[in-house]
Amino acid sequence: MSRLGSLGARLYRGEVGYDFVAKRMIWYGLSILITITAIVGLSVRGLHMGIEFSGGAVFTTPKTSISADEARDKAEESAEGHTAIAQKLGNGGLRIQISDLDTEAAQPVQKALAKKLGVESSKINTQLVGPSWGEEIAKKAWQGLAIFMLLVVIYLAIAFEWRMALAALIALVHDLTITVGVYALVGFEVTPGTVIGLLTILGYSLYDTVVVFDGLREGAKGLTKQTRYTYSEIANRSLNGTLVRSINTTVVALLPVAALLFIGGGFLGAGMLNDISLALFVGLAAGAYSSIFIATPLVADLKERDPQMKALATRVRAKRAAAAARAESSGKAAPADDADDEDPEDVDPRDAADEEAEREEAAAGVVGQRGTEPARPQSSTRNQPGRNRGRGRPSGKRR
Repeated sequence: MSRLGSLGARLYRGEVGYDFVAKRMIWYGLSILITITAIVGLSVRGLHMGIEFSGGAVFTTPKTSISADEARDKAEESAEGHTAIAQKLGNGGLRIQISDLDTEAAQPVQKALAKKLGVESSKINTQLVGPSWGEEIAKKAWQGLAIFMLLVVIYLAIAFEWRMALAALIALVHDLTITVGVYALVGFEVTPGTVIGLLTILGYSLYDTVVVFDGLREGAKGLTKQTRYTYSEIANRSLNGTLVRSINTTVVALLPVAALLFIGGGFLGAGMLNDISLALFVGLAAGAYSSIFIATPLVADLKERDPQMKALATRVRAKRAAAAARAESSGKAAPADDADDEDPEDVDPRDAADEEAEREEAAAGVVGQRGTEPARPQSSTRNQPGRNRGRGRPSGKRR
């Protein structure tokens, strides 16, 4: 077994682990800092909406030696008062977008741009996008996002409970805010590809969260009937049990997306490829972070406010304090889990399974050893009246 697989097995059994839930205030502070940075970037720089949303014209030129920066300057000179974006294509041509350009102004701009770039006007392909179409696309995107969020909350509330649904919703909003903020800071334009990427990352983020919540639901069954663990401790054990799985899933998903973003975008040129890959890359990383550091600690925070869980935490602390007091009075170290004083139902199901497996292995070893030893004499049968039944008299001479 690999080291990572061995670590995952030890994390699942609770042999090792990191207390994510106890340090939740650190993760909350870090998330708040990242979110504030994203909001500030969004407020200061704003989103650069593509022509699909704002309307405008797209001019595609044949192969030319002019760089993208020079083409952008010449395009803004040709269309005074309008913002232009120039991108170098893989075939050596240019893709120039000029926002807020209507149909009447597109023809003169095309001729002026052809003259400045030194190409024939007829060889420049022009595509016009109306602003009304972009507004309709944006409206549909917001509607799809709202419907998705609503369905997620309803499903999680039915499959798990409302606290988990609320925590998952907060984690999803956290991921969206960070991704949109990075888009504003980087300066990528928002295109339909960006919207597709944003909707895709919600599914990935929700998958990791549901995996952790499922383990937490199983681990918390019958929790109030024992006095060994609090809800936060069970939540942390469940989180550690699925930690390696979440990391593996995220890394496997990020590798091809990183190839699209850094390699594909660099060699094939910017465009919708970069728009989708940036949204996926940032969203997947933020989703993995929120599933581990935000969603589960939030559930533990909300659940610990429940009166039953408060009473359980009080009983657990009282039992541990009593065990520590007995150990101090006897001059011995207190047992880690107070095993000498725990009830059978206090044992964690996974610990019980591990102990049962160890007993079976020990029993198998004893049987193997006895198979090689000489037979031992049978014990006395004085206290076993049924042992000689049907074999005649146990003593005396035969007549």
